[in-house]
Amino acid sequence: MTKLITDHIGRQVNVSITPKRIVSICPAITETLFTLGLKNEIVGRTKYCIFPEGIVENVPIIGGTKEVNVEKIRALQPDLILAEKEENTEEIVQVLEEIAPVFVLEVQSIKEAYRFIQTLGFLTNKEQVAEQLIDSVKAVFPSPYIQSKNAAYAIWRKPYMVVGGTTYINDVLHTLGFHNPFAKEESRYPAVTKESLADTNLDVLFLASEPFPFKEKHIAEFQAFLPNTKIVLVEGEMFWYGSRMEIAGSYLKELVELI
Repeated sequence: MTKLITDHIGRQVNVSITPKRIVSICPAITETLFTLGLKNEIVGRTKYCIFPEGIVENVPIIGGTKEVNVEKIRALQPDLILAEKEENTEEIVQVLEEIAPVFVLEVQSIKEAYRFIQTLGFLTNKEQVAEQLIDSVKAVFPSPYIQSKNAAYAIWRKPYMVVGGTTYINDVLHTLGFHNPFAKEESRYPAVTKESLADTNLDVLFLASEPFPFKEKHIAEFQAFLPNTKIVLVEGEMFWYGSRMEIAGSYLKELVELI
């Protein structure tokens, strides 16, 4: 049996009432499915789906988030494919919906991150577990701080790229009490120059461990043109949505205290 539902980007999707063979092409989806107790239902994942460690390795890899092996996915005979608007391309969704129903989720804020968990629970008949996870996240996630400092979050080098508005990470920064001067840029992840970074009078610059692996050696590179800015290395995975939020709660609180 199936049910016709609307995904997060307005598409009508005819989904199995009890999906048994799920392919996830987004790391946060994969980790959250495991947290919901769906170890036996996950039959395919991307190479970037690295959590939960020690368990996810048993699931076959079907490519990356921007490129997938269509024939591998077809051979897995999924009855549900789960994608995320930002992580995956429209072209991938169009190709994969020829194989199985593709439900596209979208997360641009903390509020939508809770919807993300709730939706995965609804799609997989794990509503109660999903609600329990949401309650657990809310119990440990930081309460909003008063905004008092300018902060940018760098995700790439050559060119320098930072987090813009309408992103989950931007909403997390806002909640932690930081004003992101790049939040109103047209791009969700704008490319920036040394000059534009310097002109914003940043109090803090966060260098993420992924997707570009910023390390200790990069701090001096930024400090050279941001002499009055505190440069902080952060674990990029702690800024993921989904079940990782439960782990990230204490990390984010400690981060604010560090600043």
